[in-house]
Amino acid sequence: MKILVCITHVPDTTSKIQFTDNNTKFDKSGVQFIIGPYDDYALARAVELKEQTGGSLTVLNVGEAETEPTIRKALAIGADDAIRVNAFPKDSLFVAKQIAHYAKEGGYDLILMGRESIDFNGGMVHGMVGELLGMPSISPVMKLDIEGSTAKMAREIEGGKEYLEVSLPFIAGCQEPIAEWKIPNMRGIMSARTKPLNIVDAVSDETATSVVEFQLPPAKGDVKLIDKDNVEELVRLLKNEAKVL
Repeated sequence: MKILVCITHVPDTTSKIQFTDNNTKFDKSGVQFIIGPYDDYALARAVELKEQTGGSLTVLNVGEAETEPTIRKALAIGADDAIRVNAFPKDSLFVAKQIAHYAKEGGYDLILMGRESIDFNGGMVHGMVGELLGMPSISPVMKLDIEGSTAKMAREIEGGKEYLEVSLPFIAGCQEPIAEWKIPNMRGIMSARTKPLNIVDAVSDETATSVVEFQLPPAKGDVKLIDKDNVEELVRLLKNEAKVL
Protein backbone atom coordinates (compact mmCIF):
# COMPACT_ATOMS: atom_id res chain seq x y z
CA MET A 1 0.00 0.00 0.00
CA LYS A 2 1.25 3.46 -0.93
CA ILE A 3 0.15 6.17 1.48
CA LEU A 4 0.45 9.93 1.04
CA VAL A 5 0.01 12.24 4.02
CA CYS A 6 -0.31 15.97 3.34
CA ILE A 7 0.91 18.15 6.19
CA THR A 8 0.65 21.84 6.95
CA HIS A 9 3.22 24.12 8.59
CA VAL A 10 1.25 26.20 11.07
CA PRO A 11 1.89 28.45 14.08
CA ASP A 12 1.96 26.73 17.44
CA THR A 13 -1.39 27.03 19.18
CA THR A 14 0.17 29.17 21.93
CA SER A 15 1.62 31.73 19.49
CA LYS A 16 0.67 35.38 19.72
CA ILE A 17 -0.65 36.38 16.30
CA GLN A 18 0.15 39.71 14.66
CA PHE A 19 -0.11 41.10 11.12
CA THR A 20 2.00 43.45 9.01
CA ASP A 21 1.70 45.45 5.77
CA ASN A 22 -1.62 47.08 6.68
CA ASN A 23 -2.95 43.80 8.05
CA THR A 24 -2.47 41.92 4.77
CA LYS A 25 0.38 39.58 5.82
CA PHE A 26 0.97 37.31 8.77
CA ASP A 27 3.89 38.37 10.96
CA LYS A 28 6.11 35.31 11.47
CA SER A 29 8.54 37.06 13.82
CA GLY A 30 9.16 34.99 16.94
CA VAL A 31 6.53 32.40 16.01
CA GLN A 32 7.17 28.67 16.57
CA PHE A 33 5.78 26.45 13.80
CA ILE A 34 4.49 22.88 14.07
CA ILE A 35 2.79 20.16 12.03
CA GLY A 36 -0.91 20.98 11.89
CA PRO A 37 -2.53 19.11 14.82
CA TYR A 38 -5.15 17.44 12.61
CA ASP A 39 -2.40 16.46 10.17
CA ASP A 40 -0.56 14.94 13.14
CA TYR A 41 -3.52 12.60 13.67
CA ALA A 42 -3.48 11.66 9.98
CA LEU A 43 0.26 11.00 10.10
CA ALA A 44 0.00 8.89 13.24
CA ARG A 45 -2.69 6.66 11.69
CA ALA A 46 -0.73 6.42 8.44
CA VAL A 47 2.34 5.18 10.34
CA GLU A 48 0.20 2.49 11.99
CA LEU A 49 -1.28 1.43 8.64
CA LYS A 50 2.16 1.33 7.05
CA GLU A 51 3.42 -0.96 9.78
CA GLN A 52 0.36 -3.20 9.46
CA THR A 53 0.50 -3.53 5.67
CA GLY A 54 4.23 -3.28 5.04
CA GLY A 55 3.59 -0.39 2.67
CA SER A 56 5.29 2.95 2.07
CA LEU A 57 4.51 6.38 3.47
CA THR A 58 5.30 9.72 1.83
CA VAL A 59 4.59 13.14 3.30
CA LEU A 60 3.91 16.18 1.14
CA ASN A 61 4.00 19.84 2.09
CA VAL A 62 3.38 22.90 -0.02
CA GLY A 63 5.73 25.49 1.40
CA GLU A 64 9.00 27.34 1.18
CA ALA A 65 12.36 26.31 2.66
CA GLU A 66 11.33 27.33 6.18
CA THR A 67 8.95 24.36 6.37
CA GLU A 68 11.72 21.74 6.13
CA PRO A 69 12.16 21.30 9.92
CA THR A 70 8.45 20.48 10.10
CA ILE A 71 8.82 17.97 7.27
CA ARG A 72 11.85 16.39 8.97
CA LYS A 73 9.76 15.89 12.09
CA ALA A 74 7.22 13.97 10.01
CA LEU A 75 10.06 11.83 8.65
CA ALA A 76 11.26 11.22 12.21
CA ILE A 77 7.77 10.10 13.23
CA GLY A 78 7.79 7.38 10.57
CA ALA A 79 7.40 8.62 6.99
CA ASP A 80 9.79 7.06 4.46
CA ASP A 81 10.32 10.08 2.25
CA ALA A 82 8.96 13.54 1.62
CA ILE A 83 8.03 15.99 -1.12
CA ARG A 84 8.16 19.74 -0.64
CA VAL A 85 6.45 21.78 -3.33
CA ASN A 86 8.60 24.89 -3.35
CA ALA A 87 5.91 27.56 -3.20
CA PHE A 88 3.99 29.65 -0.71
CA PRO A 89 0.56 28.02 -0.09
CA LYS A 90 -1.48 30.84 -1.56
CA ASP A 91 -4.95 29.38 -1.02
CA SER A 92 -6.84 26.09 -0.86
CA LEU A 93 -7.20 25.68 -4.63
CA PHE A 94 -3.50 26.28 -5.20
CA VAL A 95 -2.55 23.71 -2.56
CA ALA A 96 -5.10 21.19 -3.84
CA LYS A 97 -3.73 21.42 -7.38
CA GLN A 98 -0.21 20.66 -6.13
CA ILE A 99 -1.37 17.69 -4.08
CA ALA A 100 -3.52 16.33 -6.90
CA HIS A 101 -0.67 16.51 -9.40
CA TYR A 102 1.86 14.65 -7.26
CA ALA A 103 -0.70 12.20 -5.91
CA LYS A 104 -1.68 11.25 -9.46
CA GLU A 105 1.95 10.89 -10.49
CA GLY A 106 2.69 8.72 -7.44
CA GLY A 107 -0.28 6.37 -7.79
CA TYR A 108 -1.17 6.40 -4.09
CA ASP A 109 -3.77 4.05 -2.61
CA LEU A 110 -4.62 6.28 0.32
CA ILE A 111 -4.31 10.04 0.80
CA LEU A 112 -4.67 11.36 4.34
CA MET A 113 -4.61 14.90 5.69
CA GLY A 114 -6.11 16.81 8.59
CA ARG A 115 -9.74 17.81 8.35
CA GLU A 116 -8.51 21.43 8.25
CA SER A 117 -5.44 23.51 8.99
CA ILE A 118 -5.52 25.47 12.25
CA ASP A 119 -4.38 28.74 10.67
CA PHE A 120 -7.13 29.30 8.09
CA ASN A 121 -9.56 26.54 9.17
CA GLY A 122 -10.94 26.27 5.65
CA GLY A 123 -11.51 22.51 5.57
CA MET A 124 -11.65 22.56 1.76
CA VAL A 125 -8.45 20.98 0.45
CA HIS A 126 -9.43 17.31 0.79
CA GLY A 127 -12.66 17.90 -1.11
CA MET A 128 -10.89 19.81 -3.86
CA VAL A 129 -8.24 17.09 -4.23
CA GLY A 130 -10.96 14.47 -4.46
CA GLU A 131 -12.69 16.42 -7.23
CA LEU A 132 -9.45 16.95 -9.14
CA LEU A 133 -8.52 13.26 -8.93
CA GLY A 134 -12.03 11.86 -9.32
CA MET A 135 -11.75 10.07 -5.96
CA PRO A 136 -14.10 9.83 -2.97
CA SER A 137 -13.23 12.37 -0.27
CA ILE A 138 -14.55 11.83 3.25
CA SER A 139 -14.21 14.13 6.27
CA PRO A 140 -14.00 14.33 9.23
CA VAL A 141 -12.79 10.74 9.72
CA MET A 142 -12.50 9.62 13.34
CA LYS A 143 -11.74 5.95 12.77
CA LEU A 144 -10.06 4.24 9.82
CA ASP A 145 -9.32 0.56 9.21
CA ILE A 146 -8.17 -1.07 5.98
CA GLU A 147 -9.30 -4.57 5.02
CA GLY A 148 -7.87 -5.59 1.67
CA SER A 149 -8.98 -2.96 -0.83
CA THR A 150 -11.75 -1.62 1.39
CA ALA A 151 -11.58 1.13 4.01
CA LYS A 152 -13.98 1.13 6.95
CA MET A 153 -14.51 4.47 8.66
CA ALA A 154 -16.48 6.35 11.26
CA ARG A 155 -17.09 10.07 11.00
CA GLU A 156 -18.97 12.73 12.88
CA ILE A 157 -22.30 13.95 11.59
CA GLU A 158 -24.88 16.27 13.16
CA GLY A 159 -26.13 14.52 16.27
CA GLY A 160 -24.16 11.30 15.96
CA LYS A 161 -21.73 9.14 13.97
CA GLU A 162 -21.84 7.66 10.49
CA TYR A 163 -20.13 4.39 9.53
CA LEU A 164 -18.90 4.07 5.96
CA GLU A 165 -17.08 1.72 3.64
CA VAL A 166 -15.23 2.82 0.51
CA SER A 167 -12.92 1.15 -1.96
CA LEU A 168 -9.34 2.34 -2.33
CA PRO A 169 -8.08 4.78 -3.46
CA PHE A 170 -9.74 7.59 -1.55
CA ILE A 171 -8.99 10.74 0.47
CA ALA A 172 -9.69 11.31 4.15
CA GLY A 173 -9.68 14.45 6.25
CA CYS A 174 -8.77 13.19 9.73
CA GLN A 175 -9.39 14.24 13.30
CA GLU A 176 -9.11 12.77 16.79
CA PRO A 177 -9.49 10.03 17.98
CA ILE A 178 -8.28 8.31 14.79
CA ALA A 179 -4.88 7.71 16.44
CA GLU A 180 -2.66 8.91 19.26
CA TRP A 181 -0.11 11.56 18.35
CA LYS A 182 3.38 10.10 17.96
CA ILE A 183 6.52 11.68 19.41
CA PRO A 184 9.71 11.05 17.41
CA ASN A 185 12.31 9.03 19.30
CA MET A 186 16.07 9.46 18.98
CA ARG A 187 16.38 6.72 16.39
CA GLY A 188 13.68 8.37 14.29
CA ILE A 189 15.30 11.79 14.58
CA MET A 190 18.66 10.42 13.47
CA SER A 191 17.21 8.46 10.54
CA ALA A 192 15.16 11.48 9.38
CA ARG A 193 18.39 13.29 8.51
CA THR A 194 19.15 10.83 5.71
CA LYS A 195 15.64 10.15 4.39
CA PRO A 196 14.89 11.62 0.94
CA LEU A 197 13.30 15.05 0.87
CA ASN A 198 12.55 15.94 -2.73
CA ILE A 199 12.01 19.59 -3.64
CA VAL A 200 9.83 20.19 -6.68
CA ASP A 201 8.40 23.23 -8.42
CA ALA A 202 4.73 24.14 -8.34
CA VAL A 203 2.75 22.88 -11.33
CA SER A 204 0.18 25.68 -11.35
CA ASP A 205 -0.14 29.21 -10.04
CA GLU A 206 -3.95 29.24 -10.16
CA THR A 207 -5.70 30.69 -7.13
CA ALA A 208 -9.32 31.50 -6.42
CA THR A 209 -8.96 33.96 -3.57
CA SER A 210 -6.80 36.82 -2.35
CA VAL A 211 -6.36 38.40 1.07
CA VAL A 212 -7.99 41.78 1.53
CA GLU A 213 -7.31 42.16 5.23
CA PHE A 214 -6.71 40.15 8.39
CA GLN A 215 -8.39 41.21 11.63
CA LEU A 216 -7.67 40.13 15.18
CA PRO A 217 -10.70 39.25 17.32
CA PRO A 218 -11.92 42.07 19.55
CA ALA A 219 -10.30 42.32 22.96
CA LYS A 220 -12.25 40.71 25.77
CA GLY A 221 -14.23 43.16 27.89
CA ASP A 222 -14.25 43.49 31.63
CA VAL A 223 -15.82 40.69 33.65
CA LYS A 224 -18.98 41.52 35.55
CA LEU A 225 -19.58 39.58 38.74
CA ILE A 226 -23.20 39.00 39.71
CA ASP A 227 -24.33 37.81 43.11
CA LYS A 228 -25.49 34.21 42.87
CA ASP A 229 -28.88 35.15 44.27
CA ASN A 230 -29.46 38.04 41.87
CA VAL A 231 -31.06 36.04 39.08
CA GLU A 232 -33.01 38.97 37.64
CA GLU A 233 -29.84 41.00 37.05
CA LEU A 234 -28.11 38.02 35.44
CA VAL A 235 -31.00 37.49 33.05
CA ARG A 236 -31.11 41.21 32.22
CA LEU A 237 -27.39 41.29 31.36
CA LEU A 238 -27.56 38.13 29.29
CA LYS A 239 -30.52 39.52 27.36
CA ASN A 240 -29.63 43.18 26.93
CA GLU A 241 -25.80 43.24 26.94
CA ALA A 242 -24.56 39.79 26.00
CA LYS A 243 -27.63 39.29 23.74
CA VAL A 244 -27.55 35.52 24.11
CA LEU A 245 -31.14 35.22 25.25
